Amino acid sequence: RVADYFNIRLSDLLSARRARQVARPRQVAMYLAKQLTAKSLPDIGRQFGGRDHTTVMHAVKRIDELRLDDSVLEEDIQHLERIFGT
Repeated sequence: RVADYFNIRLSDLLSARRARQVARPRQVAMYLAKQLTAKSLPDIGRQFGGRDHTTVMHAVKRIDELRLDDSVLEEDIQHLERIFGT
């Protein structure tokens, strides 16, 4: 659903592409996976193309920081949280 919301392909979300239009939605998806599930960082990393747990940690920290100053990102996350039923 995150890929659909940001209008990118799921394969891009899971790919190694680092372009901002793919990387930021991927970070949001990792952030939501950590916040909304009981999965461990290594488990989340595996679901995102075998990424290391430190990549997931960085994504969570980065989105936490960006939410404070980026009202559009904050709205996106709140909308996605509603979609996922929180």
